[in-house]
Amino acid sequence: MVTVYSKNNCMQCKMVKKWLGEHHVAFTEINIDEQPEFVEKVIEMGFRAAPVVTKGEVAFSGFRPAELAKLA
Repeated sequence: MVTVYSKNNCMQCKMVKKWLGEHHVAFTEINIDEQPEFVEKVIEMGFRAAPVVTKGEVAFSGFRPAELAKLA
């Protein structure tokens, strides 16, 4: 399962979620503005900016269509 760690008013977050929806990739969204308990987890993974996309051992930040395609 793909997990997207997002924030409010984040254009790249919206683009990632739109891309996943258009390509019929199921995902779980965790909004770190609304669930701040996940901020520490994102930082522990080595990221400082949203969106963070994870699936298994794969994790990356930002809107990266080539990386998203590998998850599809």
